[in-house]
Amino acid sequence: MWVANNWKDYQVLDTSRGEKLERWGEYYLVRPDPQVIWDTKRENKHWKRMNGHYHRSSKGGGQWEFFDLPEQWSIHYNNLTFQLKPFSFKHTGLFPEQAVNWDWFSEKIRNANRPVKVLNLFAYTGGATLAAAAAGAQVTHVDASKGMVTWAKENAKSSHLETAPIRWLVDDCGKFVEREIRRGNKYDAIIMDPPSYGRGPKGEIWKIEESLYPFVKLCTQILSDQPLFVLINSYTTGLQPAVLNYILSTEMKKFKGKVTADEIGLPVKDNGLVLPCGASGRWESI
Repeated sequence: MWVANNWKDYQVLDTSRGEKLERWGEYYLVRPDPQVIWDTKRENKHWKRMNGHYHRSSKGGGQWEFFDLPEQWSIHYNNLTFQLKPFSFKHTGLFPEQAVNWDWFSEKIRNANRPVKVLNLFAYTGGATLAAAAAGAQVTHVDASKGMVTWAKENAKSSHLETAPIRWLVDDCGKFVEREIRRGNKYDAIIMDPPSYGRGPKGEIWKIEESLYPFVKLCTQILSDQPLFVLINSYTTGLQPAVLNYILSTEMKKFKGKVTADEIGLPVKDNGLVLPCGASGRWESI
């Protein structure tokens, strides 16, 4: 498992009874996690002294209960700063486990010794975009949600990357890639974090089990002659790392490189275990 263990402003403190206790800077949140199927004793004091608790509803969805939590605050990862805002479906605007991938591709960008153009698809609030830009890449950030792109720009400004070479686009990722093929534009690296299910701005439907493989195949057409890396992230239950390995091994075989895939996770402070948080597949040049 690839573990995001370099955080200072974020920690998973404990996990029990379908929930995780987290520290986000100076604030403590309790949120549901489907991986936490064990029932262990809750000894950490912040289980009872949290700043926010997301209660899942038996009918689906849920709602926040706040205790002295600001509407917005920030945390840091190395030289990056992220603005956090709890919103309706339990998220805060950041997936801390992705830091293990940021570290991996940042090193590849820094060591490339050439200009690197990165395409970040389904780019959300820009964690990967900012990490790539901070490492020296030129980044194109694409997400179908205008609100998420605006949030990502806020994170860029907070991280002093507002003048970095980042192109911000609100667009359907599939339609964008098709247009880039027609334009003849190429990228040295592609990052994608596709949802299990989603709709584009014009009602385009995305179902990962039907859409991922043809989408990866499409994306290989906009890779440069000497690509640096391709990263696929997935939080879809049942989509194993081996599936990502197979997709990348099949579609990237025309390029000289290697494929690895694994679960990603976060260390749990109180018991020393690692909480699984999805899967990633990586192709990298050799």
